[in-house]
Amino acid sequence: MAEQADSTVLVVDDAAASRYAMGAVLSRAGHRVVPVASAGEALVELDARLRTGALPDVALVDVGLPDMSGFELCRRVKSVPPMAALPVVHFSAASVAPSDRCRGLDAGGEAYLTVPAEPEEIQAVVRAAVRSARMLSDAEAVARHLTLLSETIVSVQAARCPRELADAAAEGTARLTGGPAAVFVVGESGELYCGTQRGRAATVLPDAGARETVVRLIRGIAARAGGLHGTVVPAPLWPPGFLHPLAGADVRLVVTHTQDGKAAVCLATPALGPRSRTPRTDALVARLAHATALAAEPLLLYQAERQVALTLQNSFLPRRLPELPGVDVVVRYVPASSDTEIGGDFYAALRTSRGVLTAVGDVVGHSLDAATVMVEIRHALRAYCVEEPDPGALAGRLDRMLQHYHPDSTVTVCLALVDPATGHTRIANAGHIPPLIVRDEGGAAYVEAEGPLLGLGLDRPAPTEIVLEPSDRLLMVTDGLVESRGTDLSVSLEQLRTAAAEAPCGTAALCDTLLDCFGRDREDDIALLALRLG
Repeated sequence: MAEQADSTVLVVDDAAASRYAMGAVLSRAGHRVVPVASAGEALVELDARLRTGALPDVALVDVGLPDMSGFELCRRVKSVPPMAALPVVHFSAASVAPSDRCRGLDAGGEAYLTVPAEPEEIQAVVRAAVRSARMLSDAEAVARHLTLLSETIVSVQAARCPRELADAAAEGTARLTGGPAAVFVVGESGELYCGTQRGRAATVLPDAGARETVVRLIRGIAARAGGLHGTVVPAPLWPPGFLHPLAGADVRLVVTHTQDGKAAVCLATPALGPRSRTPRTDALVARLAHATALAAEPLLLYQAERQVALTLQNSFLPRRLPELPGVDVVVRYVPASSDTEIGGDFYAALRTSRGVLTAVGDVVGHSLDAATVMVEIRHALRAYCVEEPDPGALAGRLDRMLQHYHPDSTVTVCLALVDPATGHTRIANAGHIPPLIVRDEGGAAYVEAEGPLLGLGLDRPAPTEIVLEPSDRLLMVTDGLVESRGTDLSVSLEQLRTAAAEAPCGTAALCDTLLDCFGRDREDDIALLALRLG
């Protein structure tokens, strides 16, 4: 009888004596009995229990009820999705023909009793109905949890950076366990990425000591375990205020290594979880920890690669330009806001024998290779312009250099050679956004200059020639400033032209205004260069 200790039986019978007798038989077998006298009372009772999440385990329904038949009551119960799994056992002392049993089964009932019946038979039928319902419920729970696990693993594998990975894993852990959860990814150098599920307070790091404590705990557990390991950390050892939903409570940690053993992943939940948490749930959480560790390894490697690329960019894109007599040049560079992007954007402003050479470009692709090619392009440009600063000649030489040393790379670049004394300007454009001439008196227009990307070995048109007036500003940008998913580039370029025409006078004011308008939360690097005759 132990398996029935928590079962509740709804007995629906309009005859008080019969209702009492049926209840007594079931009570002696250890069931909790809820007696009602009509179909209407049964529906009210079920509705109230549905709202509290305490539906009975089985309903015994008399066929001959006064307000509706037991068959009709069964149909109504089964038509409500949350109650459809409630097992219904019909019983009757009058309707005992085979056709009555068929009607009961066709209405959705699980069994049919002819009364009076021996107590042992009644108890056996109820036990079978409860057991069948619980097996079905367990199977549905397993399927639901496996679906949640699969959905979470897909989200984890789609993460673009360690922080997104931690958030996705935390959301899945919370859904699996039915309570708050947090996920920590600890990199090889001790860097910590934290994630919590949606709707919970964000992870709070009150000080560096809290971060160090959590990193030390996780790495210590991972080192001792040598594989996937679960443990409970007492509340006093868990940094207060580190994670709001778990503050003041013992914490259950599931810790594992990445395959290369250089990083650790930790899934954290309250040690006293909800009653619905089972050993099966813990096994699913362990599988999620393993999947998270597998996904973390390439992301951490990519993160390290990105840091190297950013270091290259920062070291080879000086924020201060050399003295350039006769012109005022301002540059701006903003790395991508997304952790996943490694850009190849670059700019240059160089003094040559024939004036000032400016360049803005972008290596196609996002990788450490792109950043490396960017550095080589800038070095080559500086070297080539000493001998021949003409933009057309420089574009041709850079094109041949790429074909020879980087045949798989392509680069967009716009080159402009400005004579500060006359304003005469020659512009060669290789697949890049054309420069924009912005006038102090209002108005802005793109220079008609175009040509194929560098690295393709295609014929190039002659450079475009214009004359800059003292009130003109020459603006050169990379596409990271204006490109947006779902928006045509021509629309974005027109928005840029309008914003530039309305910007305050001055090269710095122009760049800062455009960054304020377009440069927030971009997924690609941004480089701007503005020049004005001085």
